Amino acid sequence: MAETSDWAFPPRLQPQPEELRFDLETALRSVVLVHAEIPDQAFTAAILGTERIGHGTVIGSDGLVLTIGYLITEAESIWLTTQEGTVVPGHALAYDQVTGFGLIQPLGRLSVPPIERGSAAETRVGDSVIVIGHGGVEHSLDAKVIARREFAGYWEYLLDDALFTAPPHPQWGGTALVGLDGRLLGVGSLLVQETVGSETLDANMFVPVDLLDPILEDMKRLGRAARNPRPWLGMYTTPMQGNLVVGGLTQGGPAHRAGVRLGDVVLEVAGEPVADLADLFRRVWGTGAAGAEVPLTLARGKSTSRVRVTSADREDFLTKPRRH
Repeated sequence: MAETSDWAFPPRLQPQPEELRFDLETALRSVVLVHAEIPDQAFTAAILGTERIGHGTVIGSDGLVLTIGYLITEAESIWLTTQEGTVVPGHALAYDQVTGFGLIQPLGRLSVPPIERGSAAETRVGDSVIVIGHGGVEHSLDAKVIARREFAGYWEYLLDDALFTAPPHPQWGGTALVGLDGRLLGVGSLLVQETVGSETLDANMFVPVDLLDPILEDMKRLGRAARNPRPWLGMYTTPMQGNLVVGGLTQGGPAHRAGVRLGDVVLEVAGEPVADLADLFRRVWGTGAAGAEVPLTLARGKSTSRVRVTSADREDFLTKPRRH
C-alpha cells in the first residue's frame, strides 16, 4: 500500500474555510500521516498486510496520536508525517480491541497543535461534518451523517452506536471526523455500503470519540483498557440468507481447535438461539472473560453438532510492540 498525494477532492467537495466557525487550517495540521510496517510472520499480516498507511489525529500536548488500531497492530516500525513534511518515528502505545482505537506515542517533536475532542452524542442524521485526511484541504471532505446505528463486524467486533457518513473518503483509515465547531467527533474505520431509504450508498463508518475518555488513561498506562478481555473464538461468521455461517477460522485458534468447520451454521450459544451477528457476539461475551468455555450448537449439513470452545484472549495471538 503506497501513499498517493497527487490527487484532490473536487473543490465543491472540499470544506470551505469561510463557511466555518473555527480555524480549519489549524485542524488540518492536527492530522498526520501514519505509515506502519509489520513483520511477515505477524498474526494479522495475511489479513491486513505488512505495510499500512492511514491517518492519525494529535490529541495531546505531548503529540499523542489517536488512530484506528488496525493500522498499528503488531507494527515493528511507525513513521508519522506532518502536513509541513516533518517525519518522526512513533511507538504503538496501545490498541483497544473493544472500541478499535489505537494510540501512537511520537518519538520526536511533531510541533503540531492538538485538536479538541468533542462528543458525538448530540450528532444527528443529516448533520454536516468534515472528514479530514492528511494532506490539507485537498484531502478533506464536506460530508453528511447519513446513519447512526449498531455495527457488527465478522471479526468479533461490535459497536452499539457507530456513525456513518457520505460521500466516502477513499483513504478512510484513521481519518478525523470533525464537527462544525472544529472538535473531534470520531475516527475513521471502514468503507461500507449503507442503505438509506431505497438507496444504497458508499459510506465511511466512524468510531465515536466518546468511547475514548473512559479508557484513555488506562491505554496510556497499560497499553490496553483495564477490563477483563472478552472471550475470543477466532471464528469469522457472516450473515447469509438468514443464517449465521462460519466463513473463516483462525488456524490454531479456539474454534478451529474445538472442531468448528467452515460452512457450519451457528444456531445457539449456551443453549440459547442466536438472532443475528450482534446477538451471537453478546451471547459469547456473556459466558465470561477470555478463557471461558463457550458451548455452540451448529448445523452441519443435515445434522446438528455441539462443540465446546475454550475461548482465548485475542491479544495473546498478537506480536507485541518493542518498547523504546
